[in-house]
Amino acid sequence: MLLVDGEELPLPDALSDWDYQMDLALRRIMRIDPQRARAESGLPPDAVLALTVVWTATGSNLRAPADRISLAGTEVRDCELTARLRGSDLGGNLIVDTALVLAETTDRGAPASPRRAGSVLWSDRHSVRLQGDAPQFPMAVIDFAHTSFPNDAAWYLQIQNDLLGATMGSMLLLVNEANGATTTAFRNAGKPRQVDRAILAAVYADAARVMVEHALRHSDFIDGAEFPPETLGHTLMGLFQQLFPGATINDIQLRFERSASIFASDLQAAVKIFQDV
Repeated sequence: MLLVDGEELPLPDALSDWDYQMDLALRRIMRIDPQRARAESGLPPDAVLALTVVWTATGSNLRAPADRISLAGTEVRDCELTARLRGSDLGGNLIVDTALVLAETTDRGAPASPRRAGSVLWSDRHSVRLQGDAPQFPMAVIDFAHTSFPNDAAWYLQIQNDLLGATMGSMLLLVNEANGATTTAFRNAGKPRQVDRAILAAVYADAARVMVEHALRHSDFIDGAEFPPETLGHTLMGLFQQLFPGATINDIQLRFERSASIFASDLQAAVKIFQDV
């Protein structure tokens, strides 16, 4: 269940109004019969079990335990699992794995029974798609100090090579949480100050440049190519046609190959950078 303002809601498949400032509170109650679980797994009656929750965010590539309950007794009991996840740690798809595991290594039990601590007796998974401030453009705020990106960089657009992949899973704008000006600009995106508008305009222009250059370098991105809706290729083709209406891909590719710096200026003009600042 998802807790919102004190109310419990079924965990949805997608949170369209989520942004990185929105922490998520999760709660789940499970009725567990430890003795039955041990018996059906071939474990000895005194084997210690545990109910665990682990979350993974594909946007930030972070993964961490959220809750754990030890089950040493034999009585049937209701277990309350809770988790509070920081919005700044999330992004992309949030995957929540719940598992009943063997908590301690044992050398007893049936021949085929699990022996090692952490062996999974049962599990299930829920996935929630999280969207950022800009619809159809997933983003995540992470600390670049824990990545291979330069610590002083402000953002990085991650984009996959498969043009037939789903757009939502193929692109991710990573914002460095250590860069206060940029994170503040996105935080104020709903009511931006002038400086926020300038920063958001720069991010948008740079993201457009990266996307178009990525497309022009791709061997499958050619005149006449067609891509299914909601794929990366379809998104890139739409952006290309929006920025260069009436132009052919071949002509723009030649211009890009002749002078990347002039082409960068062409893109600035096409996105009308800073026009609204």
